[in-house]
Amino acid sequence: MKKIEAVIKPFKLDEVREALSEVNISGLTVTEVKGFGRQKGHTELYRGAEYVVDFLPKIKLEVVVSDEMLETAIDAIVKAAHTGKIGDGKIFVSSIEQVIRIRTGELNEAAL
Repeated sequence: MKKIEAVIKPFKLDEVREALSEVNISGLTVTEVKGFGRQKGHTELYRGAEYVVDFLPKIKLEVVVSDEMLETAIDAIVKAAHTGKIGDGKIFVSSIEQVIRIRTGELNEAAL
């Protein structure tokens, strides 16, 4: 099993969720986060004063999939989140040793 963590632009969330649903991936966790990469933030003007906004709003998606579904899920996220502009985001993949569904006690693939 693999855990996919994707950091994307906030307005792409619905498209990514729909793309994952189309490939039969239903469970995901969404967190509002802030960060920056090559964008390095930007400057805003507020009441005549200039402010540097170092951290930009992003969305972090987390989804655990079987090894067989990994490439399908990554492709769906990349296609849905892509704008071609700086700041599209990143995808991180890590291994998951065990999953337990609390309600039923199901383990691993059955718990997904």
